Amino acid sequence: MVRENTPETAVPHPVVFAVPADVELHPAPIPAHWITEGNPQARSKRLGTSADGTASIMAWSCTPGRFTWRYSVDEVIHIISGEIFVTDDKGQRRRLGPGDMVFFPAGSVSDWHVTQEVRKFAVCRHSMPRPLGFALRAWNKLAAMLGGTGEASDPLQSRPGVVVDRVTAA
Repeated sequence: MVRENTPETAVPHPVVFAVPADVELHPAPIPAHWITEGNPQARSKRLGTSADGTASIMAWSCTPGRFTWRYSVDEVIHIISGEIFVTDDKGQRRRLGPGDMVFFPAGSVSDWHVTQEVRKFAVCRHSMPRPLGFALRAWNKLAAMLGGTGEASDPLQSRPGVVVDRVTAA
């Protein structure tokens, strides 16, 4: 069923198309007290934000250096170019390069050693207390059922009988 684009059904924000590898970035200094080696220069650009303001997508780059990053939001990153070594709070060190993806939960702390200028694409999301998240999912399910869309569940969520490759946490 195709719906007309009326004020009631119109998307409140436009769809965002971007090429994170090519967008022009702006200075986004790393807090000086986080820097542990060198003079890393970060740049970024917010590419889009969710309607409720709890999620955003970013392009970010940084020149060589070392710093401690403290995550105030959940962040998923995808490395576009360059190389970094990330050490988590348990002391586990990982090399990241083009094509690699990492999830950093809010509240985590990591040591970043940028050896080659790095560029990443990031999805950042403010965490919500579990009871509020449950209430939001229940509300969305109810709204979908009452709206007759037939989409009362997440279309991206795995279904019973569907085989999913398991990825171990880093």
